[in-house]
Amino acid sequence: MIKKGNIIRNKRVLVTGGAGSIGSELVRQLAPHNKIFILDIDETATFDLSEELSQEGYWVKPRVGDVRDKETVRDLFEDFKPQVVFHVSAYKHVSPMEMYPLEAINTNVLGTYNVMTEAKRWECLEKFIYVSTDKVVNARSIMGQSKRLAETMVRNQGKGFIAVRFGNVLGSRGSVIPLWQNQVNRGKPITITDKRMTRFFMTIPEACNLVLEAAEMGKGGECIILDMGTPVNLLQLATDLIKSSGKKIPIKFIGIRPGETLDEKLMTDEEERSAVKKGKFWVIK
Repeated sequence: MIKKGNIIRNKRVLVTGGAGSIGSELVRQLAPHNKIFILDIDETATFDLSEELSQEGYWVKPRVGDVRDKETVRDLFEDFKPQVVFHVSAYKHVSPMEMYPLEAINTNVLGTYNVMTEAKRWECLEKFIYVSTDKVVNARSIMGQSKRLAETMVRNQGKGFIAVRFGNVLGSRGSVIPLWQNQVNRGKPITITDKRMTRFFMTIPEACNLVLEAAEMGKGGECIILDMGTPVNLLQLATDLIKSSGKKIPIKFIGIRPGETLDEKLMTDEEERSAVKKGKFWVIK
């Protein structure tokens, strides 16, 4: 269901990665009161989402393309001249990026640079919101390090450029839940790296609400983080999933993979000392 109470109205909005889990929810929430352009490399998902929303009477246009392509990004900005940009496009899985680090750099760093640089050329731009991850904190993985660099680049642009950081998103394509659900459906063991592993979790709507509120409250140069409470133990989460399935599914421990950590934090120790609490958010300047 599309939520019609969002706080961004009557704007030209670009969502990169707009056909993904978080991007598509942002598009759905923003579509009732804005003109939306979707940029995504996934042709089918981009087409399906734009068709769905266009048939409901919303102004949503698809642009199949890659943020790594400067010409594609330049053409889009020249045609659409967005006032608000949500940069969601990224590689998000740790293990594949450990194997192919250049892909993480090309998309997460250079792709962000392309979108950010083009956005700065246009006086019509009001807000640029970069969707980050808690994996940037004390980053050990290639994916986390590439997102950290991109987050820093965006925040260094100053006025209007804001980073939003949160943990794992339940049900997203980057989440462990779809993997486990597939294993359960096939009667295969649920795979867990380590019984001690914990993660912060939030739902897709919660993540999108955070991004939209950050767009409203952010002035520029900040990193805005949702207070996500206590991290969740993955073994307990898997146990609950098995119980709800009604099946007898074993759990298989496979060990920590390269780039992974037992737990994750939302802020570094230095950031915790300077962060300011604003309602349910932490704001780092």
